[in-house]
Amino acid sequence: MEYEAVIGLEVHLHLKTKTKAFCGCSTEFGQEPNSQVCPVCLGFPGVLPVFNKTALEYAIKVALALNCKVQEYTKFDRKNYFYPDLPKNYQISQYDLPLSKGGFLEIELEGKSKRIGITRVHMEEDAGKLIHKENVSLVDYNRTGIPLLEIVSEPDMNSPEEAYAYLTALKSTIEYLDVSDCDMEKGSLRCDANISLRPKGASILGVKTELKNMNSFKAVKDALAYEIERQAGLLNAGEKLRQETRLWDVKTLKTVIMRTKEEAQDYRYFPEPDLTSFIIDAKVVDKIKSSLPELPKEKMLRFMREYGISEYDAKILVSEKKDAAYAEECIKIYKKQDKKPLANWLIGPLAGIATSHSCAISEANVSPQELVSLVGFVESEQISNLTAKSVLEEMVNTGKGCAQIIQEKNLIQISDTSILDGFIEEVIKSNSQSVASYKSGKSGALMFLVGQVMKKSSGKANPKAVQEILKRRLGDA
Repeated sequence: MEYEAVIGLEVHLHLKTKTKAFCGCSTEFGQEPNSQVCPVCLGFPGVLPVFNKTALEYAIKVALALNCKVQEYTKFDRKNYFYPDLPKNYQISQYDLPLSKGGFLEIELEGKSKRIGITRVHMEEDAGKLIHKENVSLVDYNRTGIPLLEIVSEPDMNSPEEAYAYLTALKSTIEYLDVSDCDMEKGSLRCDANISLRPKGASILGVKTELKNMNSFKAVKDALAYEIERQAGLLNAGEKLRQETRLWDVKTLKTVIMRTKEEAQDYRYFPEPDLTSFIIDAKVVDKIKSSLPELPKEKMLRFMREYGISEYDAKILVSEKKDAAYAEECIKIYKKQDKKPLANWLIGPLAGIATSHSCAISEANVSPQELVSLVGFVESEQISNLTAKSVLEEMVNTGKGCAQIIQEKNLIQISDTSILDGFIEEVIKSNSQSVASYKSGKSGALMFLVGQVMKKSSGKANPKAVQEILKRRLGDA
């Protein structure tokens, strides 16, 4: 039987406030274990939480950017469960009256657009972190109480690839808002996935599995692909699936059982008695909405409209906020009407070198002015495209300007016909067989001859000029 996957994602997002959600402890990452805690976030008897106003503003920003309706009336609830990293034995979260509901996020995959529904964006606090060693488990409570958003999607995705596209679009949107560093290695962005299978064409949902312990978007994609295969195998064998939580094992690339899934009643939610419910003034929401920055899709459309950049190029250029700003500065400096040559350098050679250096293009040690200057050297045929790529690599490694490198290495290519004629004459005389092959109609022989001229000139000959002179000399002008 053929099955259709039904996937929903729950993304947990750290908000980058200076202090925790309900106390004044620092949220700075990487400090000594248990050095950023107090009686409030540790849940000592008699303490009272005070809600972080900035966390609320950031949460509203995210909700609005995801097209959610911010609720006028909201409250916090206690989510009760017992685990070593939860010192209070409950988490302050939201249950029946969340901050916002009913949003959506557009994704693009294989040239097609799809709208993924957002069920809710609600506020809560994070738990601590368990550190497992050979014979012992330790707990660090520094993370306890850091303001957290849970972004819950509708089960609108039907493949691991759609889930990957959703996470990529979500991360890009949040980065533009500047409310989180979205660093999965630090745990600032974490994702759980719910997946079930149903026969193709059916409308009812199958029994779902929740997947945890995925520390990258690729891991989410791989775990979902494995789970689709696992569940399909069980169903085809006539076995019944049970609702459960499974962990992704990065070593075996398999999911393993963690526990049977709790239902909402298992958490015994009830209204948080130490925090009053509150009303969010529409004027506050409107003010925050008016302060939202230009988001990735809006910027992409503007790049296409104002600069004539293709949709494909614009989508890549705006995917990272800091890189989009860098790209736009380059575009403004580059005075030619057609921006395609510059875009090619941004998303091609510069992006490739930046990736190899594990940094963003805006962090690659090349100023917008210098990149545009390098492109200018290529367009004026003073250096070849291949030479320019090696110059760019040296620019990144040394911080030197392109003109300095070109001058120091004497890289300006030879376009003087009188000089090129001498090299070409030598090549024609010593490669009579290739000359004959070209004249008999084998066009590939011409490029061999061009290559020989490049060797003779130590790579400094202008290949375009060489090709034109050879054609003329060999009677094919």
